[in-house]
Amino acid sequence: MAHSIDDKSIILEIQRTKKNVFKFLLSIGLLFIGLIGYGIYWAFFDMNRLPTGDLIGQSTSPNGKYTINAYLSSGGATTDFSVRAELIFNKNSKKKKNIYWNYREENAYIVWIDNDTVRINGHDLKLPNEKYDFRNE
Repeated sequence: MAHSIDDKSIILEIQRTKKNVFKFLLSIGLLFIGLIGYGIYWAFFDMNRLPTGDLIGQSTSPNGKYTINAYLSSGGATTDFSVRAELIFNKNSKKKKNIYWNYREENAYIVWIDNDTVRINGHDLKLPNEKYDFRNE
């Protein structure tokens, strides 16, 4: 059966519409998956959402560029203690950031290897970018 030109243009328009609907639904699906992924990261792995805790130690780098504050955090009756450490930038106005989070610890042993490397409870961190988070090990 031969199709007329009008039939062919209708068929092409239907195919184009199907393709556009598929692209739209795929975009919505990817956006939804991205939002779910970010929500899981935010809820369970974002170091900026860690509990504050009580200050148990403080140490300043040999050149005075950084200060590390260590905090003991109690998760309550059902979880063990954790240690959190935050990096403070002494020589500029950068926002402090969490660089260390470890479960089942009650003390923070902070040793400066050099001006930009610190050892916290046996974990060496090159500052200002490295972090230790037991959840990612």
